[in-house]
Amino acid sequence: MIELFKAISMGIVQGLSEFLPISSSGHLVFTSNIIQLFSHSPIQDKNSYDIVLSMMLHIGTLIAVFIFFWKEIIEIFKAFINGCKVKKFEDYNSKMGLYIFIGTIITVAVALLLDNTAERLMESPAIVGTLLIITGIVLISSEKYSDSLKEKSTKISKRTAVIMAIAQGLAALPGFSRSGWTIAAGLFSKTDRITCAKYSFLLSIPIILGASIVYPITEVNIHELISYNWTNIIIGTIVSAIVGYLCIKYFLQFLGKYSLRVFGYYCIIVGILASLVFTFI
Repeated sequence: MIELFKAISMGIVQGLSEFLPISSSGHLVFTSNIIQLFSHSPIQDKNSYDIVLSMMLHIGTLIAVFIFFWKEIIEIFKAFINGCKVKKFEDYNSKMGLYIFIGTIITVAVALLLDNTAERLMESPAIVGTLLIITGIVLISSEKYSDSLKEKSTKISKRTAVIMAIAQGLAALPGFSRSGWTIAAGLFSKTDRITCAKYSFLLSIPIILGASIVYPITEVNIHELISYNWTNIIIGTIVSAIVGYLCIKYFLQFLGKYSLRVFGYYCIIVGILASLVFTFI
């Protein structure tokens, strides 16, 4: 029963935190460790099941992105393929496809450099809390800079795409919010919030898809996969997809009216609490 509760709880957390700028990986670390604490398990006792569960929850939010943006995804994909055929990327959709392609390569390069560090941090929730504090500061600073601008772009430029891709790579570190850092990078590049958020969600597609394919092939023994409780994992994935879809819908509406500051303060408060709690446990 505790495993089902864990899958549902982490599904809700993943669905919310993947798109809200509060670090999904960081919150999954906190949630998993808190559940292990109350179930009297060592908080650093991580295994391949936990990692596979986390991966499947990310697939749930990937499904949410596909469902919400399916029209845009099809248009961008068609325009990108056509651009590759004629070797010209003139219209905005073809450029978006090219930016996502190049951005994915940049993200992977940065993330690979941080891979070992990221894995170690998954077992150090107190340090993850500190990184969440940094995320909060970045969000508040980006909003302050954005507010000072007289004009903001409603389109993603090549420069903005590269900066957001680097930011997404840095977010391989748990506690550094992927959506938070990419949106903040876009704001620092003089782009409006909604444009940044939409591009951030689209940019996440190849990374999550690639990770969900590569990880099982390279890291998990097929016999271990068969032994997992896939009913719980699938339930968690469905919960993640539903919550993720609703989160995208209402978060974009929120961004049309309000700033990211509230999420910045949230990250700082939760980061401080997590750092203190897990330091003394």
